[in-house]
Amino acid sequence: MLEVFQEVIRMLESGRKGALATIISTTGSTPGKDGARMLVRDDGSTVGTVGGGCSESDIWRSAMEVMATGRPRRESHRLTAATVAETGLLCGGEFEVYIEPVGNPWVIILGAGHVARALEHVVKTLQWRITIIDDREEFASPEHFDPTTEVLCTPFENCLDEVEITSNCAVIVVTRGHQHDEMALSRALKTTAGYVGLIGSRGKAGAIMKHLREDGIPEQDLARVRSPIGLPIGSQSPEEIAVSISAELIAHHRGALSGVLDSMASKSNDRAEKQNLSDRSIAD
Repeated sequence: MLEVFQEVIRMLESGRKGALATIISTTGSTPGKDGARMLVRDDGSTVGTVGGGCSESDIWRSAMEVMATGRPRRESHRLTAATVAETGLLCGGEFEVYIEPVGNPWVIILGAGHVARALEHVVKTLQWRITIIDDREEFASPEHFDPTTEVLCTPFENCLDEVEITSNCAVIVVTRGHQHDEMALSRALKTTAGYVGLIGSRGKAGAIMKHLREDGIPEQDLARVRSPIGLPIGSQSPEEIAVSISAELIAHHRGALSGVLDSMASKSNDRAEKQNLSDRSIAD
């Protein structure tokens, strides 16, 4: 049990994510007892056990789903005669297991200007880990940010070299200009970050993507970039942009971003079709 808790702490410190399964009640004879725990890491490896057998395999699959959605769940498992015969376990009871996500997202913001400061202000209310990186000492100063925010002054050429990035990380590129954005984005795409976002217009993003493509960045990596970053809520000020970016990060964290984007695309197509029909009616 101590090993499970120690690994949970290590995962929280490293920015990795996982899911913790805990048996919360048992009836009859079960291989796992009340309080038994199993931690499933994001790579599928485990620490601890909830009793073994096919039920543990089912719980492992549920834990992977909990990681993907970020939503905890409570499940009941019944060890039937068929299960007993299959596994050879001399038990036939029932138990409930609670599976909860472990590890909040780690948001790494490349750039420390107005948008970065506004974004940090919003994201810190979610209690997510935040790191700010800029190459200017006067901007990359802890005095501009919350005491819990990690602030690094590093050239964008190697801004992520000393940062241990995992799939639970979101890298946000909001530097002071196209050249620095392109450099920072190219570094972000060499990591395993689960989310990579670039601020700016479609034209700016297209130009940067073209340059990176010419530099040999694979197409599948370029496809990872979310740009323009943030949900389209008509945001203009740094504070509004920060809200739109945060909303997109939450949707990504909860595994709902694809659904949100598909829904918006569908509504946009419906509006376009209605407008097309209206235009035809006027023309007729």
